[in-house]
Amino acid sequence: MENLAADVTVIDAKKIERAAGSSLPELLQREAGLQMSSNGGLGKEASVFTRGTESRHTILLVDGVRYGSATSGGPSWSNIPLASIERIEVIKGPASSLYGSDAVGGVVQIFTKKGVGAKPFNPYASVTLGSEHHAQAAAGLNGSQQGWNYSLNAQRTTERGFSSTNPKVPYGNFNPDRDPFRQSSLNASLGYEINSNWRVDGSMLYSEGVNHFDDGLGADTRSALRSQVSTASVTGRIAKDWKSKFTVSHSRDESNAIASANAYNLPGLFATSQRQYQWQNDIATPVGLVVAGLERLEQEVSSSTKYSVTERSVNSGFVGLTGDKAGHSWQANLRRDDNSQFGSKNTWGVGYGLQLTSQWRVHASHGTSFVAPTFNQLYWPNYGSPDLKPEQGRNTDVGVTWSEGGHSVKLVHFDNRIRGYITGSIKPENIPRSRIKGWTLGYSGQFMGWNLRADYDQLDPRNSLTGTQLPRRARHVTRLALDKDLGAWTLGASAQSVGKRYDDVKNTPEKLMGQYTSVDLYASYRLDKDWSLSARIANLTDKDYTTAYGYNTRGRAGYLTLLWQPR
Repeated sequence: MENLAADVTVIDAKKIERAAGSSLPELLQREAGLQMSSNGGLGKEASVFTRGTESRHTILLVDGVRYGSATSGGPSWSNIPLASIERIEVIKGPASSLYGSDAVGGVVQIFTKKGVGAKPFNPYASVTLGSEHHAQAAAGLNGSQQGWNYSLNAQRTTERGFSSTNPKVPYGNFNPDRDPFRQSSLNASLGYEINSNWRVDGSMLYSEGVNHFDDGLGADTRSALRSQVSTASVTGRIAKDWKSKFTVSHSRDESNAIASANAYNLPGLFATSQRQYQWQNDIATPVGLVVAGLERLEQEVSSSTKYSVTERSVNSGFVGLTGDKAGHSWQANLRRDDNSQFGSKNTWGVGYGLQLTSQWRVHASHGTSFVAPTFNQLYWPNYGSPDLKPEQGRNTDVGVTWSEGGHSVKLVHFDNRIRGYITGSIKPENIPRSRIKGWTLGYSGQFMGWNLRADYDQLDPRNSLTGTQLPRRARHVTRLALDKDLGAWTLGASAQSVGKRYDDVKNTPEKLMGQYTSVDLYASYRLDKDWSLSARIANLTDKDYTTAYGYNTRGRAGYLTLLWQPR
């Protein structure tokens, strides 16, 4: 990863295991350059801001499949269970030249658990109990034998929850009752190695969640979510230096606000189906790896709300070069997207890195991006603006890294300028420009056997027309994490300090959300080679804070996990 010119973060299985009781957005916000907001507790509507951009400016990929809502523009972040995830990779910065529309802020790619290794049968099971009557049971198995590999994982989560709203919430939606959440998910994969050159793979993820949300006194409305992702691929080596892969994938995002036990037989359903076909070729050359291919994306929305347009398609071609030699690293990407609604758009990106000495490395990159308006922004009855134009962005990254003796310090500066920025007002419109700039300073290393990580984000997300700060994004965020292995024990702690934020585009003083600091503790103990016990305390100081005006966050909470995983 260090040889790439892009700014990439990897969240491994250990970090995911230590996040018991957390949602995907809560896990992501612990990484440099990422912030989140949530309308309450576990399972509630949430947004993820990559380097200060809108939540709809980050693409979410699940096993390479684009997942999200074409109506709202963003995915159901809280309906992807951590128990199904093996690792997460985050690309920070514009990536439209690689992934197409929407990748203004970056890309979050989730890799679900798969069958790996030489053992034919690897089972596991875990139980987590915690505050607010939190309970989660997860189990699965995976393995590989005689060219086959497989995995099957399931989980069930329930939580009694707390009141998501407080009296400050707008539109009279306050209700002091508890707002529970429940979720079930299943993911599976199957692959077969036909011979040394060719293999076939398939995978699926299904997640269903139901949570209560407040819309005034009386019985709660329930929000029902379904997430489905499936993919099938054939990968082969056409020649010694030429590998080709053809992938067919489908994702479906459904949401429904209901007041009845039968969630999916009532009107009010919003659903997005995305079908994607991709042919990618990786060709090794003397100057690096050439990646070239073709892609087709078909989006279709269905809803009880009448949209004047319900589908669109994008045909794309892309080519890229990535290389690394003698301390130099480089990348260049070019992509053309032919959108059935907005015509053709070209995006490109270039990057270069240089290892100056054994300790010092510098890198720089520049890229363009674009975002097609969502179906809601275009066609929502009485409020859509069918004359909206796509947003177009340009971003520059410059960074320097120092590494020596297990210590590493990295400084990255970024400047993202967006033309035709689409406002979040009731009737959206394009404004001339918006500018989001800032820098991140990060450290990782070891002191006396302790693994230490610290980073600081300074962000200036502004509407260039009015000079106001973009909503729900802090200008200053500091993070600290440390852990240590002590025989059978592992101990860890983390802290996050988030600066003041405004909840509205006008930056009115009444909607100012104060600074807060949250501290978490973690400990695990290996009982024997197959069993382990872990504990986590979230928000140790019971800090009262909010990430969305009028919505509560969890106070001090504890979680205990028992894991069985034969070695």
